Amino acid sequence: MIQARWMILAMLPWAATALADGAPPEGLWQGAGQGGLVVSSGNTSATSANAKIDLARVDGPWKNTLFVGGLYGRTNGIQNADRLEARYRVDHSIDDRLFWFAGIDGVRDLFSGFAYQATASGGIGYRFVATDATSLSGTLGVGYQRLQPQQLVKDASGAVVARINDPASGSAVATAGLEYAHALTKSTKVTDKFNVTSGSEDTAVANDVGLAVSMSNRLALSVGFGVRYNTKPAAGVKKLDQVTTINVVYKIG
Repeated sequence: MIQARWMILAMLPWAATALADGAPPEGLWQGAGQGGLVVSSGNTSATSANAKIDLARVDGPWKNTLFVGGLYGRTNGIQNADRLEARYRVDHSIDDRLFWFAGIDGVRDLFSGFAYQATASGGIGYRFVATDATSLSGTLGVGYQRLQPQQLVKDASGAVVARINDPASGSAVATAGLEYAHALTKSTKVTDKFNVTSGSEDTAVANDVGLAVSMSNRLALSVGFGVRYNTKPAAGVKKLDQVTTINVVYKIG
């Protein structure tokens, strides 16, 4: 007989944009955090957890955004996911549509074929749509990326028993991104964030789609689907990772 326990836990935020429509108030960090935990036992034993925090602050023409996210997974005693990623970006509006940006981001994913990937970039952005219900913006930039490929050594069961770091290297990169948000109703919102970082060492593509439904002024349920793709991971590592999440969201403001 299979016994399963399903738990979804909220992660409290410390500030920025989330389900509320419109821009955050000036001079104040606002935001939302979300997280989920799934534990099952029986014929299959599995544990997975994820957490994300989004922060934003607007000061006149300046906008600061911060994202931190983590993912952990284990199935039948074998760890199969361990990722931590963070991004920080500063935007400065030139006019109602045009802005420039500068940012840094880093990823440490123990199952991606890279020990780490870190990028600093800057460029230009444009707001194609900016209404109370819908927003769509895009960015193009250039920067510098530092990364370290990593060989994964696995045993017969598929568990990683050793990691061998290859020499780290750096190169110039081009970046591109799209951010979309649309309020389907007063209580339902869909978002999509797409980012590409391309250089001579690797091209990394990330896309995160989310649908959130408010249950109250503070709480919401969200469903997300994320894709991570690297063109040149280490030998034996798949190029594509996909993650589906069901989370509780808690918001402030």
